[in-house]
Amino acid sequence: MKWSLLFLLTLPELPSVAQQAVRYELSFPNAVHHEVEVRATFSGVRQPVLEVVMSRSSPGRYALHEFAKNVYRLSAQDSAGKPLEITRPSAYQWNIQMLGKDTVTVQYTLFGDHADGTYAGIDAAHAHLNLPATLAWAHGFEQSPSTVKVNAPAKWQVFTQLPQNDGSYTAPNLDRLMDGPMEIGPGTAHNWTVGGARFRMALHHQGTAEEGAAFAQAVQAITAEEEGVFGAFPKYDDGLYTFLLDYLPYVHGDGMEHRNSTSITSTRNLADSTSELLDTVAHEFFHSWNVKRIRPKTLQPFDFERTNISGELWFAEGFTNYYGPLTLKRAGIWNQDQFTNDMARAVNTVLTAPGRQLRSPVEMSRMAPFVDAAAAVDSTNTRNTYISYYTYGQALALGIDLSIRSQFPGKSLDDWMRAMWHRHPDADRPYTLDDLQQALAEVTNANFAAGIFERHIHGREPMDYKTLLAHAGFALENAATGKAWLGRTAFTIDEEGAKLTDYTLRGSPLYDAGLDRGDRILDWDGKAIRSQLELDQFLATHKPGDRIALTAQTRSEKKTLELVLGSAPELRVVDGKSTPETIAFREDWLSSKAKHAAPAIYKYCPLCKRKHPFEYEKCPYDGSALHITPGK
Repeated sequence: MKWSLLFLLTLPELPSVAQQAVRYELSFPNAVHHEVEVRATFSGVRQPVLEVVMSRSSPGRYALHEFAKNVYRLSAQDSAGKPLEITRPSAYQWNIQMLGKDTVTVQYTLFGDHADGTYAGIDAAHAHLNLPATLAWAHGFEQSPSTVKVNAPAKWQVFTQLPQNDGSYTAPNLDRLMDGPMEIGPGTAHNWTVGGARFRMALHHQGTAEEGAAFAQAVQAITAEEEGVFGAFPKYDDGLYTFLLDYLPYVHGDGMEHRNSTSITSTRNLADSTSELLDTVAHEFFHSWNVKRIRPKTLQPFDFERTNISGELWFAEGFTNYYGPLTLKRAGIWNQDQFTNDMARAVNTVLTAPGRQLRSPVEMSRMAPFVDAAAAVDSTNTRNTYISYYTYGQALALGIDLSIRSQFPGKSLDDWMRAMWHRHPDADRPYTLDDLQQALAEVTNANFAAGIFERHIHGREPMDYKTLLAHAGFALENAATGKAWLGRTAFTIDEEGAKLTDYTLRGSPLYDAGLDRGDRILDWDGKAIRSQLELDQFLATHKPGDRIALTAQTRSEKKTLELVLGSAPELRVVDGKSTPETIAFREDWLSSKAKHAAPAIYKYCPLCKRKHPFEYEKCPYDGSALHITPGK
């Protein structure tokens, strides 16, 4: 079709369509009462009704969280300041009648006094914000760019993974925006570079500057050690990875991974809980590879209004739970006993928990929407039906790592992790369960990979930990041989007897005797027991297999029953047979894999005035408690 130039010149001018974008502005006039004022301006609105929502889910969480409950005084105005009509079709959605307008500003107050990785915490000292719990967004704007301007009180700084531009923080789309937590306050920043990657640690705590500096050096050692597993750091979007750390007495303990940062909170302090705090740091930083880039297809794209159900959390979370302690041991932050005790807890749970008879690791992973900080008022039977995918995956990672090392010399779980990263380098190439098996086959062989997945991942068969640990010169043994055992159930004991305060475990003596939560044991072989000490003394006079008569008051009746005492199934990992082969195996497994040297970190004894390796808990000379100190 041909058009004349004159005709084209006489066409009426078409109205321009504004680019869709969102501008947020945060202010804190009433921070002392835990409020933040939020303004969200949506430009380029094309729909007659703009659907504004608060998220119900958050990256790194797998259950629903109703963030809208903390929103009030919500209003909407057009660009001339004229109020627009709002209706409420659901508890977390507001519909705004646009009346032909293309710009709307939504204002609301958000209450937040739960500083952790999931919610928002605001007070006169700082603001710790998880953005899905803070910022409302709109349907149709998921791919639109956004900016966040922070009107911070005097002396407050803003720390976030979001890049800064002209005084605001930017994100190309909703997913990147909601994945960028903010710490706003007077925290101290520590900066370093490892292997060409830049790191920043924003630390808010009540300890000394020396403790903070030493902690930063320990975190630097962790970054260097975990780089060694994969061979390189990810390409962080702004070239920077940020640790947002709040160690304060009024926060809530949590650790949450993000693409280019982690948000970690704890009531513990640097003076006496450094090892535990660094365990969380090592776990969350490992996520910058495993789950934020090596990402399950079931979590991509992330749904902010519903839960994503994933069968791969045993790998995404559980393997990360293995590499946290392993990193600390390799870096010299944990000693051997700390590492083996942590592994023994995971193995003990998997081998003895009744839930293993019901669900495989894949099936346990799919339970996440019901257990990942999910709220419920009714009682559940998870003690008998569930094992955390963190714990199950950690035990699996240990067993598979030792299996690969023993059957394929020169290979290890590290190779499987690297293969997954090479095959799935970012979230735009997510993986499936079949992809996991294929990558394992690439590192080992098809038969080995098929057996692991059929028996231990899709199946419920436990790994042979006793044989596997023996390759490294460790022994798996019973920690309570000969001691009489009732089962892992708590009591409250008073003058009326011993009341069971939790559900009894299937297969335990109390369960087999027909007792459950709420039942009260009135006497034991005719003896009234009225304290925990008396119960311990009573059990000390018995052995596994002994039969005792109990009188109990249950929900329905008072009755006499027989209980057969068992043997506690608690396991521990200890040094076993040592040979040149086991010594070499253990050294290859637990030695440092860092490509780049990290600064030395020490603990200092105030009595003997000496520095000791970080893995020491007490001074070897005088037995006093050690304190962390920066390396020289």
